Amino acid sequence: LRPSSTLDIFNKNTIDEVRQTFDNYESHCFEVLLYKKNRTPIWLYMQVAPIRNENDKVVLFLCTFKDITVFKQPIEDESTKGWNKFARLTRALTSNSRSNMQQLTPMNQVNEVSHKHSRLAEALQLGSDILPQYKQEAPKTPPHIILHYCTFKTTWDWVILILTFYTAIMVPYNVSFKTKQNNLAWLVLDSVVDVIFLVDIVLNFHTTFVGPGGEVISDPKLIRMNYLKTWFVIDLLSCLPYDIINAFENVNEGLSSLFSSLKVVRLLRLGRVARKLDHYLEYGAAVLVLLVCVFGLVAHWLACIWYSIGDYEVIDEATNTIKTDSWLYQLATSIGSPYRYNASGSGQWEGGPSKDTLYISSLYFTMTSLTTIGFGNIAPTTDGEKIFSVAMMMVGCKAAQLIHFYFKW
Repeated sequence: LRPSSTLDIFNKNTIDEVRQTFDNYESHCFEVLLYKKNRTPIWLYMQVAPIRNENDKVVLFLCTFKDITVFKQPIEDESTKGWNKFARLTRALTSNSRSNMQQLTPMNQVNEVSHKHSRLAEALQLGSDILPQYKQEAPKTPPHIILHYCTFKTTWDWVILILTFYTAIMVPYNVSFKTKQNNLAWLVLDSVVDVIFLVDIVLNFHTTFVGPGGEVISDPKLIRMNYLKTWFVIDLLSCLPYDIINAFENVNEGLSSLFSSLKVVRLLRLGRVARKLDHYLEYGAAVLVLLVCVFGLVAHWLACIWYSIGDYEVIDEATNTIKTDSWLYQLATSIGSPYRYNASGSGQWEGGPSKDTLYISSLYFTMTSLTTIGFGNIAPTTDGEKIFSVAMMMVGCKAAQLIHFYFKW
């Protein structure tokens, strides 16, 4: 036997060599020394072979183990006393099972079937230096069915992932600040996003999925039924052109608010994002970046809610007067853009800070509250603002505890 190396659990260089074999997707052989519960040593011959898919990418490793204790330390017992080494070795070999003997079959077979078995025997054979190039066979699908792990579908999923983050940012902003898409550039961009989401629905009706038993389901009928039961309704509501409807000037305020509120349904697509990012959680840097993105996204959502509370409470609808204790009124006074009542024109309150200033101030307040800093230059004054601030600080404290526990663990 001439393996590449002998594995010793106390040898750091050998452990690094095993780790390097997996990191570099290489084929390698090792002699492994293990011990049973009764401290009896057992030698195993370990062979590592990378398994590649149709794209020549390693998807998993095949590790085979062969008991070679008889070659290293033949066992002494009452029945073998007085035998020479060759006799004990012959006895140990003949006591192996039929399957192990078939693995030691030589390659010089006459028929093709036996030759295929001999290739496997050659790979598992003691002392063999040849490892086969295993390939993962792609399942056969109908022409109009797409494999869920193919290159095109993977790229398409990343595009949908980016657009989902875009909607997670823009939808709360548009709903809270009641912005109509009068800007042609933004209207075109949002319309393109709606079209891409619609195309995604069509593709999902023709994409395979993994069944309960781990098998790839390629039956078109099963694919459609599975999609209709899972994400179809959410995806359909998320691709409706709410922005185009709101762009019309003749749409009344109540209907416009209804369509704007329905856009929040798009945030449910973030459930797919969580599933796709789950396998990146084993990397420390990826977890840190993900936590920063989640923190910023949550702060953005809370900033939109914080502004909505202030905008709802700043004007008393019953008396048509402005509340001087509202944070919006105090902000407008501090920056020199106070609210004013247009008595001769629309008969409504006008003026106040710009939407950019309002959003930045709201985000600043939520960031300081989530991090439990709170400088006090923007402070809650009404009951609704105080209740929301308390809830936000509780969320920030709990998030800090979870992050500290995760990295400490």
